[in-house]
Amino acid sequence: MHTPSLLHRSGLVSPRRHIALVVAVTFVALLISAGLRATPGVLMVPLHVHFGWSRATIAFAAAVGLCLYGLVGPFAAALMMTYGIRRTMLAGLMLMASATFASLWMTEPWHYVLTWGIVSGIGSGAVASVLGAAVVNRWFATRQGLVMGLLSASTATGALIFLPLLAWLSRSGAWQPVVLAVSIACLLLIPVVWLTIPEHPGDIGTGRFGEAPDAPPPAPLRQAGTAGLAITVLLRAARRPVFWLLFGTFFVCGLTTNGLVGTHMIAFCGDHGIAPVAAAGLLSLMGLFDLIGTTASGWLTDRYDPRKLLVVYYALRGLSLIALPFLQFDATSLTIFAIFYGLDWIATVPPTVKLANLAFGERDAPIVFGWVQTGHQLGAASAAFGAGLIREVTGSYLPAFTLAGATGVLAAIALLAWLARPVPAPAT
Repeated sequence: MHTPSLLHRSGLVSPRRHIALVVAVTFVALLISAGLRATPGVLMVPLHVHFGWSRATIAFAAAVGLCLYGLVGPFAAALMMTYGIRRTMLAGLMLMASATFASLWMTEPWHYVLTWGIVSGIGSGAVASVLGAAVVNRWFATRQGLVMGLLSASTATGALIFLPLLAWLSRSGAWQPVVLAVSIACLLLIPVVWLTIPEHPGDIGTGRFGEAPDAPPPAPLRQAGTAGLAITVLLRAARRPVFWLLFGTFFVCGLTTNGLVGTHMIAFCGDHGIAPVAAAGLLSLMGLFDLIGTTASGWLTDRYDPRKLLVVYYALRGLSLIALPFLQFDATSLTIFAIFYGLDWIATVPPTVKLANLAFGERDAPIVFGWVQTGHQLGAASAAFGAGLIREVTGSYLPAFTLAGATGVLAAIALLAWLARPVPAPAT
């Protein structure tokens, strides 16, 4: 059943402008979800000081949240197909708001794991990159790479918006103001989504952007059970090597971005005498340049072989992480790193989505990308917990950053080998 938004029914916005509004609201939703997932990096030191919990314990909760953030993705994509994008977004935002608000009363480590790990992980997983892929495929016939790049950039822009403010709120070692700010942000977006997001372009009297006026309407969606649809697509995709190449390289993407840098960069800088607010400023600078880099990556994806782009992105990211521990950690070197690394932060998403569309077709691609995104978050969870454990055991983050950089170089080599073969067509 199609569900026009209340805003469209009021006649206040034209159909074409409403498409832009859908993109804008989706961008903000992805931004808040990513900001929530980045918040444990700000909470790590205050929770350690306030409760006496070890960094490995705190990082475990972050790892659980990042893992579920990815694992929920394919099921969220199936939910969007069977029950609707707007309903799935609303459910995710409600879970995020309730979990973070409930954590204000936590006193034990398992409370933190339950709220910021399990419940918020499920909620944020429903408002993740698979949402961007679903919106792009449903609302755009052309310029898909550019729009996906813009929506993907919101992940790091979440750091740009949230982390300096959250670090400022925690400047005296307090963690409750940080939690409350995230909870309020999630809560405020719920009525916005309910008022502005329709299910299909046809609900507001238009077609997909760039679609010919005489294009046939999309075929009805399969009314399969959500879990069954997600598993069926996985079983079909898993028989093809291209799926595992995308899954494995995106595992490396998660390991080298929000799992390692997003979770541990503030603590890593703290080991070198840099205050949390200044360290969060570095992450926000990365977020600013990611907005530029990932949007540009989307533009490039519409014009060039996405595999060549991925080779460059993973190679540069790996080399930059290997170099980071050997910098002087002064303002100049860290600023150069933040700019260089930020341009490449989530630039891998538009080419990966494009390859999923090419190899699996637009109908299955959002769910396939959801499973690929699971690989991303498994990598992120591995780095979030592993780097915390390495820091506890060795007293240094250097081995963690060096190993992560090496995986980036290996991913680039694997993709380079793929260039000798064509991208496989969707199975019939």
